[in-house]
Amino acid sequence: MKAIFSLLMVLALVVIATVGAGAAKMQTIFAYCIPGTAFIIFVVGFVCKIISWAKSPVPFRIPTTGGQQQTLDWIPQNKWDNPSTGPQTFIRMALEVLTFRSLFRNTKVVLKHDDGKNPIVAYVSAKWLWLFAILFHYGFFIVIVRHMRLFMQPVPAPIAFLDWSDSILQILTPSIYISDLLILGGLTMLLARRFTDAKVRYISLVNDYFPLFLILGIALSGVYMRYVAKVDIMSIKDVVMGLVTFNYKVPAGVDVSFFVHLFLVSTLLVYFPFSKLMHMGGVFLSPTRNMPNDTRMVHYENVWNNPAIKPHSYEAYEDEFREPMFEAGLPLEKTPEDAA
Repeated sequence: MKAIFSLLMVLALVVIATVGAGAAKMQTIFAYCIPGTAFIIFVVGFVCKIISWAKSPVPFRIPTTGGQQQTLDWIPQNKWDNPSTGPQTFIRMALEVLTFRSLFRNTKVVLKHDDGKNPIVAYVSAKWLWLFAILFHYGFFIVIVRHMRLFMQPVPAPIAFLDWSDSILQILTPSIYISDLLILGGLTMLLARRFTDAKVRYISLVNDYFPLFLILGIALSGVYMRYVAKVDIMSIKDVVMGLVTFNYKVPAGVDVSFFVHLFLVSTLLVYFPFSKLMHMGGVFLSPTRNMPNDTRMVHYENVWNNPAIKPHSYEAYEDEFREPMFEAGLPLEKTPEDAA
C-alpha cells in the first residue's frame, strides 16, 4: 500500500501538469512561476539544513571504523578505514563519496545449513546494492551536468564533450544516452529490491518509495520527450534561458510532455531539502565519517562540563533513592536495614 500510494501521488502530479499546461493553457505558470518558486525553496531549504547541521556540537570523536586503529609502530594501521590524521580522513571521505566504499563492503546475514543440516548464521557479500546505487547516482549526476547546456549560451566545451561522449554509442535516432540507461536501470533495481526483499519491504515507508517513483517519473518523461514526442530542443532552451535571464515569454511550440517533466523536477526540488535525499550534503557533515580517530593521541574534554555540578557516584545515588528503589524491587548493594 505504501508503494501504491507513492505511485498514485506521482501519477497525480503528472495529471496536474498535463491538465494545467494542456487543457487549462497555463504554460507560463508551469514554465516560470512554479520552477522559479521551487528553485528558491530548494536553495533556502538546502542552505538552512546545512547550517543547522554545521551548528550541531560534536564534542567527542565518534567516527565509525572498520579497521585497525593506529597504535604501536609494529602494528599495521588501516589508514582508510580507521584514519588518524586529516589527510587520511580526506581520502576516506573521497572514497566514500566517489565510490561508496562502505556500501561496497556491505554484507548480509543468511541462514545456511552444514552437512548435518544444522542451521548456521553466515555473513555473505552483498555487492548488488552497491552496483545499483553506483549506476543510479552516477547516471543522475551525468544527466544533471548534461542538462546544464540548456542554461548556458554558448555551451562550455566540457559540457558539450560530456553530451557527445554520453551519446557516443549512436544507437537509434535520436541517439540513446548512456546515462538514461544507467539511471533507469539503477532505479528499476532499487525499486525491485524494495519489492522482493521481505526485510527491506517491511521497513520501507512512503518517503522511501516516493522519491524513487518521482525520479523514475522524471527519467521516463525525459525519455518520452526525446524518443517519442521528439520535442523541439531549441524551443525548450528558449524557455529555460528565459527563466535564467528573467526574460519571460509565453512558451510556443512546446509539447505538454515538457511541462510534465518540468513540474516533476520542480516537485523534486521542493521535496529535496526536507527528505532523506539531503544525504547528498549531509554526508560531508557526518561526524562518523569526517572525523579522524585520534582518541589515543589527543585528550578531549567536554567543554560543557559545569564545574558547579559535582560528580554523583552510584553510592551517593543509592543513598539518596534507597527507599523508592527497594519498594520498586530494584537490586541494591545495601538494603534499608543494612544501611541503617
